[in-house]
Amino acid sequence: MNRRNFIKSTSTVGLITTLGIPAGATIIGKSDEESAIDFADNFQLNELTISELQDLMKKGKLSSKSLTKMYLDRIEKVDKNGPKLNAVIEINPDALEIASKLDEERKAGKIRGLMHGIPILIKDNINTADKMQTTAGSLALLGNIASEDAFIVKKLREAGAVILGKTNLSEWANFRSSRPCSGWSSRGGQTKNPFILDRSPSGSSSGSGSAVSANLCAIAIGTETNGSVTAPSSSNGIVGLKPTVGLLGRSGIIPISKTQDTAGPMGRNVTDVATLLSVLTGVDLNDEVTKNSEGKTQKDYTQFLKKDALKGKRIGIEKSFLTGHEGVVALYKKAIEKFKELGAEVIEIELLKEMRIIGSASFTVLQCEFKDGVNAYLAKANAKVKNLTEVIAFNKANESTAMPYFKQETLESSDKALDLESVAYKEAVLKVTSSRKIITDLMTKNQLDAIAGTTYGIPSPIDLFNGDAGNGFYFCSPPAMAGFPHITLPMGKIYELPVGLSIMAGAYEEPKVLAFAYAYEQATKHRSAPKFIKSSNFSSGI
Repeated sequence: MNRRNFIKSTSTVGLITTLGIPAGATIIGKSDEESAIDFADNFQLNELTISELQDLMKKGKLSSKSLTKMYLDRIEKVDKNGPKLNAVIEINPDALEIASKLDEERKAGKIRGLMHGIPILIKDNINTADKMQTTAGSLALLGNIASEDAFIVKKLREAGAVILGKTNLSEWANFRSSRPCSGWSSRGGQTKNPFILDRSPSGSSSGSGSAVSANLCAIAIGTETNGSVTAPSSSNGIVGLKPTVGLLGRSGIIPISKTQDTAGPMGRNVTDVATLLSVLTGVDLNDEVTKNSEGKTQKDYTQFLKKDALKGKRIGIEKSFLTGHEGVVALYKKAIEKFKELGAEVIEIELLKEMRIIGSASFTVLQCEFKDGVNAYLAKANAKVKNLTEVIAFNKANESTAMPYFKQETLESSDKALDLESVAYKEAVLKVTSSRKIITDLMTKNQLDAIAGTTYGIPSPIDLFNGDAGNGFYFCSPPAMAGFPHITLPMGKIYELPVGLSIMAGAYEEPKVLAFAYAYEQATKHRSAPKFIKSSNFSSGI
């Protein structure tokens, strides 16, 4: 890879200097193997943080409107043309108008906070009561324009964020088929990984992960049931936080599981993720589980970000990830050594082995809750289908466009699932939620402050016909089943492909996982902008 020709762009140096943005934009030239896109990545906002964008607006070098326009142009250049990431499924036609109004507020001395005027993308399973649709990537839900904003969208608007548009996803949040290809939806097509375009962006928040990594927005929101924020964050080389279930309200989000679902921020650095999290919390009157968060939320999660946060802490290290792909294991071992350098004591544990007793209970819970939740959502939605049975029938009637590569086995089996009053469902819920005690007991026994592991392995090739390939590393399930906070951040790269490091802790311990992630991030600086390499078939070899 060091033979590639990356040279500085001179065409925009004047504008970059005028804005006070550090120079260093690059052009990716063709290599001998012609595996790189011939794409001039001279975007003036590349890798800028929320605080840096706010500073530019404060100084009058940018307005929210100009900032929004720059990101919209970036989406057109990179997502729809150029590398064609296909990360954004729909643009908000009112984005510039919203930004202008926020600029007027700023001129009048009203600044709502650190998200004021900041452009954001959200996943296409989150309701917005505007001109955009909410479809979960499904052709069956085309035309579904929500009557009311989702709870977290209300919080975004209150905070002054500019919703640029919606991101593509694995259709139905990857709960459609037993052989899915992450990042593909019948409405949006296939999202690509901006590091190497023929590699998977993972899912189901594929578009959010790809878009943030490629600098199509300042920050984004995804949703997770079992790895759908953290896995794509790992694969796209960004930071993703799955909060405690109940920290963020879920009303207005197309559901899978009331036991495990949550939205979460996805950004290029820990500080931005903490900044966005700070404006999303609150009790949602239409989501009872958020009542448990009263007195446990923070107005500003950035206050916990300290470079010495790991000093004197005890971190459990998932032992099973010390074997496997030699490249991934090497990165993991370096991360462990870095923990030690930063003053932490590391203790090997076997959490994944402990969790095996849960078996298939989680899938039983997800199927039962998906059927119940989707039927309730569709009954009130403005979609032409009013329940899961009708979705299945629509897909069958439109098989060539709705299901050209893989089918809908998971939708069909979920439609036959037991109701939430059944004994089998209640027993499965008890088994799944026993994960909370398993994790808590393990942490108590070993006096741990947090547990770390490899989030996910090397992103696999996109394969629409055979679906996703496993890679032997997956830390997302334990915190997902327990409903505990889980953050991932870049641990390094292999063959130009990112691999993430996970840190989890107990319920409502977001300050801990954010602080530990920040300390590691600041000591390693593994995040780098993607190079939009065309193919993984280059001479240095994958």
